[in-house]
Amino acid sequence: MAKSTIYSALDLRDGFYQILMRESDIPLTAGLKNAPATFNRCVTHLLRSVRDFAPSYFDDVFAHSRAVNGKADVEVHKEHLRKLLGLMRKHKLYANLKKCIFGASEIPILRRSE
Repeated sequence: MAKSTIYSALDLRDGFYQILMRESDIPLTAGLKNAPATFNRCVTHLLRSVRDFAPSYFDDVFAHSRAVNGKADVEVHKEHLRKLLGLMRKHKLYANLKKCIFGASEIPILRRSE
């Protein structure tokens, strides 16, 4: 990410509540300690094909790009976002648009929520 010049941050809506399960298993989930780790592993697996330019950390995905092969950084970033969003749509991962940042020169990573 250090050599990149344009960034986007996507916040996945409802975190581990997006993982589907049988309705009969829902009452068994109270007090689960491993749910965040399970969600992180699931998202990492589903988005593995874009991890070179869109790593994930729990419910956040950070897309980063730079100019390559004569293409402007904005054009490369749009291509990266199309791939990422297409993959999210395919796997039914939804973003909280109010918390997303697109096309910024820098983004906050691992900051405390207020």
